[in-house]
Amino acid sequence: MNDEPQREGLTRRGLLLGGAAGLGAAAAIGIDRAGASPPEQTTFGEQTIPFHGSHQAGIATPAQAFASFYAFDLLDGVDRDSLKKLMPILTDDAERLTAGEPALADSEPELALVPARLTITFGFGKEFVRRADPEAVPSWLGPLPDFEIDRLDAAWSDGDLLLQIAADDPVTVSHAARMLLKDTRTFASLRWTQKGFRRAAGSVPENATMRNLFGQLDGTANPTPGTTDFDGLVWSTDGWLTNGTSIVIRRINMDLETWDEVDKPGREQSVGRFQDSGAPLTGVNEHDEPDFDATTSLGLPIIAEYAHMRRARSDNPDERIFRRVYNYDDTPPSSTVSNAGQIFTSFQADVDKQYVPLQQRLADLDLLNQWTEPIGSAVFAIPPGCEAGGFIGETLLS
Repeated sequence: MNDEPQREGLTRRGLLLGGAAGLGAAAAIGIDRAGASPPEQTTFGEQTIPFHGSHQAGIATPAQAFASFYAFDLLDGVDRDSLKKLMPILTDDAERLTAGEPALADSEPELALVPARLTITFGFGKEFVRRADPEAVPSWLGPLPDFEIDRLDAAWSDGDLLLQIAADDPVTVSHAARMLLKDTRTFASLRWTQKGFRRAAGSVPENATMRNLFGQLDGTANPTPGTTDFDGLVWSTDGWLTNGTSIVIRRINMDLETWDEVDKPGREQSVGRFQDSGAPLTGVNEHDEPDFDATTSLGLPIIAEYAHMRRARSDNPDERIFRRVYNYDDTPPSSTVSNAGQIFTSFQADVDKQYVPLQQRLADLDLLNQWTEPIGSAVFAIPPGCEAGGFIGETLLS
């Protein structure tokens, strides 16, 4: 009688062990229980963004999780002919890397095999364009006007050539940057680097408005890529820049320590939006149109004159931009717990007509200025894209 339970126990154990072994063997040869091969797994890392086209990628592209910005100063003696050598080299490597292929002289080709929606976007500063063609410099290309709120540091400002490298994987960004920086070293010296981040890929819906380190939704009023409105605001129709645009890069320090001392109603009043939903203080949902005429029972504006969203609005519909913003969080000084802020980038067809009036209104009376400080500023022309066999900048250099 003692044998019966033993046999039952052994039988069960044998079934379990045998079943596990059988499943393991089936998995090893790629067969599922139904006898069919399992579907191939896809990852974020396998996704690619086309490099070629009338516009450069990395502008209308849904923002990736990580971005690095590199500004260069052209070396003495680098002239138009030198730039005609540099840009095809950069373009060729960018084309390969964004497709998940190693650069031409890639020293670590294995690192190139995870494109993770990599985009590489090139911008030209005033000196770059001047050396290529002095008659081709746009009137808006150069330093922005002096704004009273600015505390600019040369370490984060200006430059002759810009590389914006973005992907959903930081290793991909790092590797692409290393390959492209190798390409530039006989033509230019690195002036500054800025590295930023957003939410990780897949952690929020692709079309969700990002939150900055103040906890606010940032970019609610952005025009929608692919619409006529977006095209008119962003893409240039002027000469060699046709189908290109401009980028303003502002490094903005955010005082998180004093912001922590502000209660929720105070934060919402300074922005003009509810912090949880992003809705205007006169609305319910994030994208509700604000009512700037609405008043409280005391006759005061519900959205105050100093509120950020009110200062960012204009009666002129042409005074708008497209924001593509990243957070930064660097090593803090020993006396504080934070050294964080925002790498604010905006794209617009004309900096003087679109960005400058907006920034002037913010500089004049934006309550958020109490907790933010621009410490870097740069402007670049973003040339159009290119087709296979061409190169970025050929409309200027050819």
